[in-house]
Amino acid sequence: MELILLALVPFLSGLLCLTVQSPRWLERVNLGCFALVAGMAGGLGLKVAQGSEVTTLGGFLRVDALSALVIGVTAFVAFVCAIYAVGYFRREVTEGRITERQMHLYYVLTPLFVSAMLVAALVDNLGIMWVAIESTTLASVLLVTFYNKKTSFEAGWKYIIIGSVGISLALFGTVVTYSSAVHVLPEHSHEGMSWSFLSSIADKFDPRAMRLAFVLIVVGYGTKAGLAPMHTWKPDAYAEAPVPAATLMGAGFINCAIYAIMRFDVLAEKCLGHQFPGRMLTAFGVGSILLAAPFVLVQRNFRRLLAYSSIDHAGIMVAALGFGGRLGALGAVLHMLFHGVTKPLLFFTAGNTEQQFKTPYFRKVRGVIHTLPWTGVLFLVAGFAVTGTPPFSLFQSEFTALSAALAADYNWAAVLFISGVVAIFAGFLLHMSRMNLGAPMEETHRAPECPWKLGAMLLVALVIVGFGFYLPAPIYDLVNNSARIIGGTR
Repeated sequence: MELILLALVPFLSGLLCLTVQSPRWLERVNLGCFALVAGMAGGLGLKVAQGSEVTTLGGFLRVDALSALVIGVTAFVAFVCAIYAVGYFRREVTEGRITERQMHLYYVLTPLFVSAMLVAALVDNLGIMWVAIESTTLASVLLVTFYNKKTSFEAGWKYIIIGSVGISLALFGTVVTYSSAVHVLPEHSHEGMSWSFLSSIADKFDPRAMRLAFVLIVVGYGTKAGLAPMHTWKPDAYAEAPVPAATLMGAGFINCAIYAIMRFDVLAEKCLGHQFPGRMLTAFGVGSILLAAPFVLVQRNFRRLLAYSSIDHAGIMVAALGFGGRLGALGAVLHMLFHGVTKPLLFFTAGNTEQQFKTPYFRKVRGVIHTLPWTGVLFLVAGFAVTGTPPFSLFQSEFTALSAALAADYNWAAVLFISGVVAIFAGFLLHMSRMNLGAPMEETHRAPECPWKLGAMLLVALVIVGFGFYLPAPIYDLVNNSARIIGGTR
């Protein structure tokens, strides 16, 4: 029952918001919904961390350690976005950038978006997982076009076209996966799309069909994750969507797409061995890191900078998965967790800066720390954390991924991996120092900081700093068990 409620609560919240007109009640419904979802996700994670899967509806909904981790990160991101959104949209309405009707649209679409993300991790059916991930597009594309500007519609059009092509390829990959298994499935089997069942017989799949299926899956779901060269929708979408929606896409939804690749990678490696899927994932992962690096170095818009940062981190997750072995699996899972809880702070501080200075361009913003001291300090913290600077947690996952490359004799990939990560660190350091620490372009006074937005940022910052030094035992167990699920026993 708890799994059903986890998917239904945000869905019903979105439907309830259709009937609510008061802005204050929309905020309360949104906050209450995601506080409840976060509580249920935490309880579910504790239960799974104790060593048992949770199932319902005859196994149709099934949560193991990997899905519990994705659900937990999604719930955390949704909750902090709900807190931040209160202050963010109140200011947008007050300053006339949006109407109350647009704000109402956000509070209707966001719970539906989160519900689809949760369903993708809850179901034990590859076909329904595809439907859930496709459903996220229907809600999120309206959030990309939220501001009803020419650039917003252009970004939304690019997002829907490229995303639709990608998700179509993922559908073909799902169908071909089924066809590779059909000769070993029991007659009239109702488990033909069940991942848990397919993973038990994956070594008997048709290798030729599975090879084609995996190529389609990586390209298809890789498009949704923003892997290069299928990434071109991402900078526009992140720059145009309202900050809380962009945060959900950049810190929450990216994990759903990577999660799908992880599930299919298990099937591919059991059928084909590690070499073919490993090399393919390594190429896409390292390629994404290298593509992001020069764009980070020359970037002029800090909202678009966040998109190239996400492309880099999606590449790190996929590359770690491709390196393989215990370290590769552990690095991929750790990076998924640490990136998911770190990235919201970067989005929130960028959103505060854009609202205060009325621009997303680096050349027009100086001295953030003088005008918004809390935001300026936390912007620097987020910049160092998201680039994997010690002692922040992303350093641990990046180091683990690099260790996996060296252990697997992917020396060339390790060199390129280090080069890309160092270049991105240098780019971030240059941009963040100029924007935050530089002298203001004109005489400015310290501006008040919204308690709602500051509260969300401090909550995320507390988690970031805490994870840099200590990983709670239940989360540690989920990470270890997730690594075993995706092949960490090799």
